[in-house]
Amino acid sequence: MHESAPPLATIAAALRRERERAGISLAELARRAGLAKSTLSQLEAGTGNPSIETLWSLGVALGVPFSRLVEPPPARVRVIRAGEGPRVQSDRADFVATLLAAGSAHARRDLYVMELEPGEPREAAAHIPDSVEHLVVAAGRILAGPAGEQVELGPGDYVSFPGDVPHYYEALEPAWAVLVMEHR
Repeated sequence: MHESAPPLATIAAALRRERERAGISLAELARRAGLAKSTLSQLEAGTGNPSIETLWSLGVALGVPFSRLVEPPPARVRVIRAGEGPRVQSDRADFVATLLAAGSAHARRDLYVMELEPGEPREAAAHIPDSVEHLVVAAGRILAGPAGEQVELGPGDYVSFPGDVPHYYEALEPAWAVLVMEHR
């Protein structure tokens, strides 16, 4: 899979903006997200290498969708070429998510392309309340769904499940899929 760093400057600015919007200190956000204050300080400074798990924890602690932490400022016409875009890799599985589009305040949905390789499964913690994940497999085979309710999916298959409970992604062979994260 293509390796690339997450959009650190975008993440740093978004973390500061959302933390200040929530009116909480660096120490309080670190406590809520289960991170060291020094780790959060590095992220707000634009250094470090945050994983998907770290960013999801911060999003949940701030009460905002993951996309709000990695989405660059919007452009009137936006093109994301294959292999480009804000990519964030899991630190526990061979799993990369690329944000294609984030929902606005009126359309609370985010669109991702996910790349998965066989090996360690991606075990995702619960996201913000009332999140729903919609997944369409484009290539390969994936085992996905809430913990204990995973289903096997192949090319063209679709699944929808609650994203506000622990859930799971496992590539049974090299795969990629489109994920729509809905925030109700």
